[in-house]
Amino acid sequence: MRAQEAAELTPERRRRVRHPVTSAHPMNTPLAGAHSRREGGAMSNDTEARASRDHDTTAPTVWRRRNDSSGLTEPRALLRVYTPTGTLESVTASYERLLGVAKDMWFTYPEKGLRLAVVGSFLLVEGAPEVLEPFRATDGTLVVDSAAAYLERLAAEGAEVLVPPHAVPTGTGFTARHRDGTVVEYVEHRPTPDGS
Repeated sequence: MRAQEAAELTPERRRRVRHPVTSAHPMNTPLAGAHSRREGGAMSNDTEARASRDHDTTAPTVWRRRNDSSGLTEPRALLRVYTPTGTLESVTASYERLLGVAKDMWFTYPEKGLRLAVVGSFLLVEGAPEVLEPFRATDGTLVVDSAAAYLERLAAEGAEVLVPPHAVPTGTGFTARHRDGTVVEYVEHRPTPDGS
């Protein structure tokens, strides 16, 4: 798609147009206009710019293009990339260029001292080395339609719940060790009280 055609797209059409190298996963969107809107409401460029350059992990910030995962028909697998404090913007920009898609999530996790972004199938996690260390034991993250449903499936498969369900900035999450030893964080996304 040419730049002029992309500029003429309405926000609704922008969400439906796919970049040629983008996977068919419904959570991936093209770069053209991707920063201007998200489902569940609009986010101004000023708000997004503030969220992305704000290194203060004590202030809660949640921006997602899609704020509810209950409609997912399959889990969205996210590979984790850990990055030191002050590097999230440059790492995010690099993955956007590499994958040809814009970030579709950006949030802080004040209780853990983290800032996070999602680009395509990568969960970028920024924090101080000592803050990141306990998270490195987790092999990946799955965004799922229902945390409760996956708890039942995991119990039936003999998995061990390492961290029980708890509130996270994007909804509810828990961590489990599969029978083969793989450690996975399961997260269901739900709108925040302000609609983010």
